[in-house]
Order: sequence, then C-alpha cells, then structure tokens
Amino acid sequence: MNQHTPHYDDDDEAADAAADARAAALAAAMADAHDTTPASAVTAPHPYAALNPACVLDALESIGLRGDGRLLALNSYENRVYQVGIEDGQPLVAKFYRPGRWSDAAILEEHAFTEELAAREIPVVPALAVHGATLHHHDGFRFAVFARHGGRAPELDAPDVLEWTGRFIARIHAVGAIRPYVHRPALDLASFGTEPCEFLQSHRFIPADLAEAYASIAQQALDGVRRSYDRAGALPQLRLHGDCHGGNVLWTDAGPHFVDFDDSRMGPAIQDLWMMLSGTRAEQVRQMTDILAGYEDFCAFEPRQLHLVEALRTLRLIHYSAWLARRWDDPAFPVAFPWFNTQQYWQDRILELREQVALMDEPPLPI
Repeated sequence: MNQHTPHYDDDDEAADAAADARAAALAAAMADAHDTTPASAVTAPHPYAALNPACVLDALESIGLRGDGRLLALNSYENRVYQVGIEDGQPLVAKFYRPGRWSDAAILEEHAFTEELAAREIPVVPALAVHGATLHHHDGFRFAVFARHGGRAPELDAPDVLEWTGRFIARIHAVGAIRPYVHRPALDLASFGTEPCEFLQSHRFIPADLAEAYASIAQQALDGVRRSYDRAGALPQLRLHGDCHGGNVLWTDAGPHFVDFDDSRMGPAIQDLWMMLSGTRAEQVRQMTDILAGYEDFCAFEPRQLHLVEALRTLRLIHYSAWLARRWDDPAFPVAFPWFNTQQYWQDRILELREQVALMDEPPLPI
C-alpha cells in the first residue's frame, strides 16, 4: 500500500463482511438502476413547480409513511428538503433530488458510500432503507428519507474541535479510499473551471463592458490552477464528502456528524480540509495544524496537497458563479440571491479572481 494512501484498520471481520455484503447488494442495484425522470421534468423551466405539500405527502405515503400534516421546508436550493411529521413515529427528513442532475446510479452510489461509513460507526446520516430501497420515485420526482439529526454549528476556531473534526474526516477518507466511484465524476479543472467559464461567457451572463476583463482574469486563474496542480504532482484520488464546510458539520456533545453528501465525488483529500479554513494566513496555518493533528491519527497526509488549497478555492469560486447562472430559471434563486448577475457582482468576481491569481503564486501553507 502506498504510504500516502489512507488506510482503515478494523479488527471486526464480521462487521467488514456485513458491510461488504451491503455494498455488493447496493452495487448490484446500481448496475440495474436507470434514471426514470421524465424528459418533461428535466427540461421544464422550473423543475419543482409541481412539488407542492400534497405531492410531498403523497410521495411519502407511496412508500408507507403517513405524514401527520406537519411540513417544514429546510434550507436547500439545489434539491428540496423537508422535515415531515410522521403519524406514530419520529419526524423524518425527505430529500427530493433536482430532476436531471444525477442519474439514479449516481445517487445510489452516494447512498452506498454513506452506508459504508455508518457501518463503521462514522457519524454520517445515511438514507433510510424503506421496503429494501433507499431511492424512491413518485410523480416524476426521486426522493430519499433520512432520520432527523439535530446539532449546532461547530466552533471552528477551537483547536479541540478542529482536531476532532480532522479525525473523523480522516476516517471518511480511509473508507473512501477502499474503492472508487463509478457513476460519479471527479473534481477536476475541466468540470469545475474550464466548462463553467465557457458556460458563463457563452450564455452572456457577464455584462458586455466586463466580459473581456472577466475572460482575461479567468484564463489567468485557470493557468494558475494548472501550475498549482503541476507543483502538487500526482495525488491519490478517493471518494470525498465534496462539500465539507462548517454548514455541513453538525456538532453535539458527542462530537461532529456529517450531513449532505450530495456533492460527493472523487478528488484529493485536501478538498475536504481546506473549506474548514478561514481568516488570515497565520490563522489558516494554525487551523490546518489542528486539523492535521487529528487527521494523521488515521491517515497519512501528503504535504504536496497544500499546493492545491488556493487552486481548489479558485475552482469553487468559478463553479459557484456558474451554478447560480445554471439555476437562474428556478424562481427560488432570484429571491435567495438577488445580488447575483448585477454589475457589482461581476466587478467583485473579477477582483476576487485577481486576488486568487496572486495567492496561487505564493508558497503553500507552512505545515
């Protein structure tokens, strides 16, 4: 085994066998899975137009879960997520996947990963199996149900919280390195940088008087990302959380648990670490030191990955703008993000990318 490849030590062979059996069963289900979302749902300007409270409750009743009328929309834009009161039971969380985004196989692959993690007592929230299935279909929508888990935002300025979080991220990565995704993509320059830039420019989201400036700085930024990847060299790719920021880590007295693996994909381990950083360079050095103090209890960390911190931040900034642009025909987005696609917004993005170009040419964090 490569010394830098995350590993997972588990003395409970029975637990491993059971987890492998579950993974094999889910893999078989994925092999037969297909995206049954109607074409009309995929191409509709507003894919969630038909997802009203009655549809949500009917969907749950279709799998034998009768709601008691209590329905609370939770904070989610890419998908639609609701807390639903259940007759004679605890409230559940129902997640309705955005039509056309993932194939059934890709969703089931994410479910399989969180099942693997939960089987090893890693604190994640897997989709619940109802009638032997975790992904369900109703009236053109695909949905899953989850147990409701409470928690508060982690105190990411506290060394012990960062160390504790680092240990659990390492355990996620150790399992993520066991096998690759087949149906889910990788985090790479093409999908998170080049293609989003081309989308923004070809669909004329950028004001005409700023288009040339944006195109120029975006190209410089992508060149900086390439140089950063060249400096980092070849790195192991593993299944990641993918969107591991403080909002997706809920804290209780028992420690953290990780939610929302919807953006899970293949990529380098540093992707799940850098979003925990904030503040000045000195503060980020301290934070990363604390995270790695816990992380390296379970996984070796290759310091060359630190060359990618600002490169991955740059890709996320570009991808985020394109994500907002792609979803702008969803009525929820103009309401939630009224500052997007204004003159000021694009001026700020140009300045932001200029800062990133400079940061990518600086030495990596000295850990």
